[in-house]
Amino acid sequence: MTEQHFTISELAGEFGITTRAIRFYEEKGLINPRRAGQQRHYSASDRVRLKLILRGKRLGFTLDESRDLIEMYDPGHGNVEQLNLLLKKIDAREATLQRQLRDIAGMQRDLQEVRQRCQQALETQRKQSSKL
Repeated sequence: MTEQHFTISELAGEFGITTRAIRFYEEKGLINPRRAGQQRHYSASDRVRLKLILRGKRLGFTLDESRDLIEMYDPGHGNVEQLNLLLKKIDAREATLQRQLRDIAGMQRDLQEVRQRCQQALETQRKQSSKL
């Protein structure tokens, strides 16, 4: 039975990314396609790794963090270490996002305050202009 393989174009289309992005992940050693002349043949394992890399990216993990998690994958041993590390990274990412949300809320309040001051200043100038 032959192993399923994918072309770079197939993976790019499936995941909605550029072939350049896939080559970047390859350069970083995150995926390792077989070569057949100029063509790359990505295995089902490469496809899963790419999917995990992109999921990690969406969650805000760095490439190194994603690499660490992917390399810990060991289905024969229950993945306890991997899952514990993932939970720690999720907790840290969530804490960062909560801080960012508070910062954004503060900036929105500041913007609203500045907007209100600008509107008041314009209204004051309009009133002064109309008296002349």
